[in-house]
Amino acid sequence: MKRSLRQKISQEINAFGKAQVSAFTGGVVDYLVMVAAVEIFHVSYIYGIVIGGIIGAIVNYSINHSWTFKSSASSVDSSQILKFAFTVIGSISLKSAGTYLFVNWLGLDYKLARIIVDAFVSFGFNYTLQRLWVFKGSQT
Repeated sequence: MKRSLRQKISQEINAFGKAQVSAFTGGVVDYLVMVAAVEIFHVSYIYGIVIGGIIGAIVNYSINHSWTFKSSASSVDSSQILKFAFTVIGSISLKSAGTYLFVNWLGLDYKLARIIVDAFVSFGFNYTLQRLWVFKGSQT
């Protein structure tokens, strides 16, 4: 039996909410690792974004795989991992470029610039690709 429009909308809102919790958790890890890399280990903020992005992505994928999209694969799906990796590469590239532009053109601190850029990348890029491509066909 087909799901009603109300059920579909409810499931999409639920999936979006879970994805935001997952993204927030991964994002906090990502952001804290970036700041630690820059402030403690004195690496460039661009390298900090890459390092934090990789670690945050692992956290985000783990939550999305098991909870947000309830992936049907009990083990890790290699095609899903590959799609997620491409999404992460795109996300890190957008965050790095956006943060660079905000820092160098507008003179913002890298930490503030990163938060602003993250808001756009998270909603406009990451969620869309994860929902419609990486975890396509998974339950919500």
